[in-house]
Amino acid sequence: MNSLDEAKFLDQNDPLSRYRNRFFHPENEIYFDGNSLGKMPIAAQYQLHKTIDEQWGKGLIGSWNNHWIDLPSRIAEKYSQLLGAKKDEIIIGESTSVRLYQSIHALLESNLYPKQLVTDTLNFPSDLYILDGLTRIFKIPKILKLDYSQEIEANVKKLKSSIKESPGIICLSLVSYKSSYLYPMKELNEWANNHRSIIVWDLSHAVGAVPIDFKASATLIATGCTYKYMNGGPGAPAFLFIEKKLQTQIHNPIQGWFGHQNPFNFSDKYIAANDINKFASGTPSVLSMQAMEAGIDIILEAGIKKIREKSILQSENLIDLVKKYLVPNGFHLESPRNSLYRGSHITLSHKSSWQICQTLISGNGNEPRIIPDFRPPNFIRFGITPLYTKHDEIYQLVKRLEAIVKTKSFLSFTLEKPKVT
Repeated sequence: MNSLDEAKFLDQNDPLSRYRNRFFHPENEIYFDGNSLGKMPIAAQYQLHKTIDEQWGKGLIGSWNNHWIDLPSRIAEKYSQLLGAKKDEIIIGESTSVRLYQSIHALLESNLYPKQLVTDTLNFPSDLYILDGLTRIFKIPKILKLDYSQEIEANVKKLKSSIKESPGIICLSLVSYKSSYLYPMKELNEWANNHRSIIVWDLSHAVGAVPIDFKASATLIATGCTYKYMNGGPGAPAFLFIEKKLQTQIHNPIQGWFGHQNPFNFSDKYIAANDINKFASGTPSVLSMQAMEAGIDIILEAGIKKIREKSILQSENLIDLVKKYLVPNGFHLESPRNSLYRGSHITLSHKSSWQICQTLISGNGNEPRIIPDFRPPNFIRFGITPLYTKHDEIYQLVKRLEAIVKTKSFLSFTLEKPKVT
């Protein structure tokens, strides 16, 4: 893609272009932050109004039986279609952090694997915090955290060697939040399974962007958020996958009433459900779940393979433009070059990354605001969200970045940062 005309031609012939109108788009804005918070599906807005006005407002308590009690399982079945799982292997609810805590606590308590916690420096900080907390609960001396001496990709050989030498419970993010590195999921699962280990996958930066098949990849347990590429809304509930056999061998450490075999018997004695529902805890978040269903519906309709194909095309075009226009102006590519090992965001760095981000967001006269995100120390992430990202927006982004650096307009912006970057 060498010109704006070529970008517009690609947009005109884009098989996914019809889905763009299924989302709300703020005026005069180009959005490259779907890897942090996906855009709002218009159907979600309609569903929330319906839920608030009719089901909650008029139906009140009767809406539990009429609309809400089966909502989590209905959404879970849709996620099972996307992720190559059985419908009774996925549960919706809670946050990714809670689900990760439940998963690793349950595995440690089960004694199915050696009590060794393994992760790496590419993992999301929240995951590291959870592992650290569990070392104190289970009196594990320390986490084995692999350092690859760079932040772009994992050293798979080193990772496999570590698993062989120190088997246990490994926590990894399938797509790294900084660089967008995509781990070889099947290869690592099979290696772990053959070496008395299990990998707990955090799929937050992968689900909805790359094809995932739990059965084909020999995955046993995984969790992830639904508010990024799944467009489920801010703080949308997470999903948890547990393979059927493993469900019978582990137990929910957070025993809440919705995980009871018969929650509405209100028994004083806890009897866990005999399926994936035993990993439920508190009352489902109805409003959040109603908002998130529109996102999974669009993904299933569009097809994850087509989404991935467009993601690779747009990412390759962005990288080519970066090499042509931005590398000569002080930018560095911080994502893997090979699309087989890359998710759906592209990370760049520059010594003035934070000020450049602010310049993009502020807009430039009649030109649209461009929304990326920033991650320390100097990374700018650009999320490719094929359901609504246009090819001409990618071209505009690169040319704007080139102009910002050449004119040094970023120097008028502060180095101070707000609470959310």
